[in-house]
Amino acid sequence: MSRRPFLRRLFPSTSLSVMVTGFWVLMSDSFTLGQILLGMLLGVVVPLFAARLDREFARIGSLRPLPKLICVTLWDILVSNIRVAVQVLGPERRIHPGFIWLPLDIANIHGIAVLTSMITLTPGTVSAALSDDRRHLLVHVLHLDDPDALIRQIKSRYEAPLMEIFP
Repeated sequence: MSRRPFLRRLFPSTSLSVMVTGFWVLMSDSFTLGQILLGMLLGVVVPLFAARLDREFARIGSLRPLPKLICVTLWDILVSNIRVAVQVLGPERRIHPGFIWLPLDIANIHGIAVLTSMITLTPGTVSAALSDDRRHLLVHVLHLDDPDALIRQIKSRYEAPLMEIFP
């Protein structure tokens, strides 16, 4: 097992150390030697504790699908706004709300977060819950005709491109 160099262990994130020190001095509104030294001490201590947190960093794959994904999402938001307006202004008996469990192929938590945001941004759908194992997403739908078709649509229009962006 290789050991990290001493300086790397002491300063796990140099940028965070500099930011903590800078923010401390700015927040204290006092540019005395004591405040600067205290800021430097915090700049050493805070990143040491932050490095111990279990963080999952975003891995970015290909950004090639991003422009099309943005256009698809904007189009879906526009169409869904019109569809929801027609449903809400029409007879109530024509609305059939429901829940679906969307099986997820995407495993990257950042990709899942973007997917849930895209679903919630689209009128008529809301991401309600993520299973503990991150394999299923509970989605509420204002008008649910064909659950399987909706699952296929979400997976092809949103999840597949996101899996390229967030491998």
